[in-house]
Amino acid sequence: MNNQSARKLKQHIAAFEKSNAWTSIRQICNTIIPFFLLWYLAYQSLAISYWLTLGIAILAAGFVIRIFILFHDCCHYSFFKNRRANEILGTITGILTFHPYDKWRHSHSIHHATSSNLNKRGVGDIWILTVEEYLSASVWKRKAYRLYRNPLIMFVLGPFYNMLIENRFNRKDAKLPERFNTYLTNMGIVTVSGLLCWAIGWQAFLLIQVPIFYLSGAAGIWLFYVQHQFEDSYFEKEEEWDFVKAAVDGSSYYKLPKVLQWLTGNIGFHHVHHLSPKVPNYYLQKAHDNTPALQSVTTITIFSSLQAIRFRLWDEANKKFVSFQEIKHLLVKAD
Repeated sequence: MNNQSARKLKQHIAAFEKSNAWTSIRQICNTIIPFFLLWYLAYQSLAISYWLTLGIAILAAGFVIRIFILFHDCCHYSFFKNRRANEILGTITGILTFHPYDKWRHSHSIHHATSSNLNKRGVGDIWILTVEEYLSASVWKRKAYRLYRNPLIMFVLGPFYNMLIENRFNRKDAKLPERFNTYLTNMGIVTVSGLLCWAIGWQAFLLIQVPIFYLSGAAGIWLFYVQHQFEDSYFEKEEEWDFVKAAVDGSSYYKLPKVLQWLTGNIGFHHVHHLSPKVPNYYLQKAHDNTPALQSVTTITIFSSLQAIRFRLWDEANKKFVSFQEIKHLLVKAD
């Protein structure tokens, strides 16, 4: 894609960079209210069967993912035109999803500015090593990387570490407003959790909240993982890196069934989102459908996305992700 084509594409997408207050309010109503109702139904179902409770919790976890998309849009100031309205709703939804608004907005903005840039990895993204970096790394660094990329660590322990530990602390160079927002989020989480434990008992609270918390967290990590970790993705060094190519070629179109597309707030149109974070979630599909240049982007399905589990290293020479097994012979030579 040449510079002129890239400019035209960005100009075309810019037409969808507009929030609609009534649509946003409607999304708040059809997302947050059902979540509260499902949480209450899960509590009531404890008297009937815990299997029923788990079934309701799975559905409630889906709504937590949708709440996170609202939070995510607020972080980009795309959900409302008013900046303060985004900050208020972002903080509230941050409490519901265990994510501090200001801290996450900062790291996520860096992710958008540096996505697929091999020279600027490490903030707001998943740890990725190239084949060359892995081969030249120390034994301990290789072990740490393999452990980090292990599906059991990433998708089982990852949600608990990310939301219970990492999100609770400020980064070292955070300014006062960001620090205060993290403290406010932490206090909000403790207050809401404490009140619920007092009202229904800590056992009932954990029986409901833990599966909702874990399932939504694991699904969130999975969505973030698969939409950048597909075989023929895009990664380049700083001098060759291009923002538009990073968005179009380095982010996938995750084609999901309509119900899952709704619960995930159209985040499957990730290429559109990376082209313009200002496009609210409810216009992402419209932007994709009405942009001919985006019809040939990499499309993955639930079935094909499962292959991403084996993608561990970026092969710069062949411009694709590879598994540890594929470079095993190179590792023997390196040692």
